[in-house]
Amino acid sequence: MRRRADYHYPLPAELIAQVPADCRGGSRLLCPNQPAHRRHRQFSELIELLPDNAVVVANDARVRRARIHTHKAETGGAVELLLLEPSSADGQWRALARASKPIRVGVQLITSSGQHIEVVRSRASDGSIIVQLPQDVTSLCSLDGELPLPPYIQRPAGPLDADGERYQTIFATEMGAIAAPTAGLHFNRETIAAISARGMTWTTLTLDVGLGTFAPVRADNIDEHALHSERYRISAETATAVNSGRPVVAIGTTVVRALESAWTEGGGVVCPGPSVTELFITPGYSFGVVTHLVTNFHLPESSLLMLVAAFAGYQLTLDAYNEAVAARYRFFSYGDAMFLERDGSATNQSNDGSKQ
Repeated sequence: MRRRADYHYPLPAELIAQVPADCRGGSRLLCPNQPAHRRHRQFSELIELLPDNAVVVANDARVRRARIHTHKAETGGAVELLLLEPSSADGQWRALARASKPIRVGVQLITSSGQHIEVVRSRASDGSIIVQLPQDVTSLCSLDGELPLPPYIQRPAGPLDADGERYQTIFATEMGAIAAPTAGLHFNRETIAAISARGMTWTTLTLDVGLGTFAPVRADNIDEHALHSERYRISAETATAVNSGRPVVAIGTTVVRALESAWTEGGGVVCPGPSVTELFITPGYSFGVVTHLVTNFHLPESSLLMLVAAFAGYQLTLDAYNEAVAARYRFFSYGDAMFLERDGSATNQSNDGSKQ
């Protein structure tokens, strides 16, 4: 289970969801821990499966319109930028660039509205460059930005108007992500209200989804893969709730990474405040906080699939994915979901947070 190839599964291209379900909550829900006759559910039935008195934690990150189409001032060659995160306080940002030729330091890029962006540092080992923005990033993204849908969602003419609403969760408030925390896309106001009505606690944290979430694993031995860092913030209210000893239901893998990282930093207690995580969770990791997980289906050989296998058990996870393919579930960001219980062997109250 330490090879990248151990996390491959065959997926017909037609099962990659290109549009969301007709309504939030309208997706299917696979429950691998349930008896065979109760495994295939609707997401609207999730409330029946949550443990009593649970703390349900979601990621309230909002997706920035971070894809900027530009051209080189000198040659006119097209360059697509994906703004990742600020690298300094003076308007310099780390970005991914897609172009037909390498981009040199000093190159001037021009946006569709005529704004100039300068390349100030060339390609780093992670493939990123540093650019100097002409103005505040919020203004630039509002003027020239496009919603950065993942490449497997095919939009030759760019995102649809509907994507602007459906690729954000209804509770997204904290701008800064470059991809949606997709497990949260299924939730509507009725489901959230039902959680509170049953005496559970609904709360949020913020993890700015970035390269750490979606960058592919390239090393054949997964122990040689280093995850990119991502910023997260946990409120005092959320920390108190998850430290209460009640079951903790994570809505998505980003919530798992934030809570487990905070638990490790706090020496067995989730402390509030901002921090950064590079935690790469693979089978053998011992969980300290999260007891249940709602998650979408993830790409083959991805770090997110490895996290799910660590949480629910390797064989159960791969069997569930093959079952989902056979049952024609819809995959990835706009696809269906799973509800999982933590594997009993994946818990250790003295966990040190490292890969094992």
